[in-house]
Amino acid sequence: MSERAAAIDPKLLEILVCPVSKGPLRYDAAANELISDKAGLAFPIRDGIPIMLPDEARSL
Repeated sequence: MSERAAAIDPKLLEILVCPVSKGPLRYDAAANELISDKAGLAFPIRDGIPIMLPDEARSL
């Protein structure tokens, strides 16, 4: 569970956008995911690295 202990860098979150909608992302600490409300997708964060592949995202 160490990957959940490390929050995502706020500066990284400022520059990342959803690869599908090109919209902003928000960090969900409880699920350890980046959420694109515009696209309705949640991108996982594994070992502190956001996995920004549409195939790896789950639908909300």
